[in-house]
Amino acid sequence: MFGKRLIVGGAIAILIGTLGACAGGGSGNGEGNGNATGAVSGSGTAGAASAEEDTVHGLKDTVRHVTAKTTRATRPHLVEKCSTATRRERHTSGSGTGSRRKTRTWYTTERYRSCTRVRSGTETYRKTVRTEKWCVELDDVDGDRRRDDVWYQVSSSVYGDAVAAADHARLEFTATREGC
Repeated sequence: MFGKRLIVGGAIAILIGTLGACAGGGSGNGEGNGNATGAVSGSGTAGAASAEEDTVHGLKDTVRHVTAKTTRATRPHLVEKCSTATRRERHTSGSGTGSRRKTRTWYTTERYRSCTRVRSGTETYRKTVRTEKWCVELDDVDGDRRRDDVWYQVSSSVYGDAVAAADHARLEFTATREGC
């Protein structure tokens, strides 16, 4: 029974991955005649030795800016409720040594403040459903003519450089992640 579920789950994961890879399609601003040249170089992260390994290059196809999406949500409103209370404190002092040792004990009433956070209704706030993303689609990724329509998520500065670049211009940047 468990083996059957495992096989079905693996088949679904492969199907989802295949469909996700095939669903490239661009709906951005980036259609052009293809005879423009230029290069844009940008880096999302600064100066690591592995940055050269993470750098991708290719021809600009499309760019996409996915705005942040928020919604109103409610959560419990917590307030601090304090009360004063008293407790009996024990004090001792001693004098003398050996068999002549005397210990004196006395008690005082000390006041203290006790605070706890309690729920008092609800409050509304803005909940982030989707974070803001900047994406660039490349053709001929890393010089491989068979790797077209590959999306990369980039920093906003790299996105700005890609928007300013001509269509089918050669771009080189460090991606924050693959896919968009």
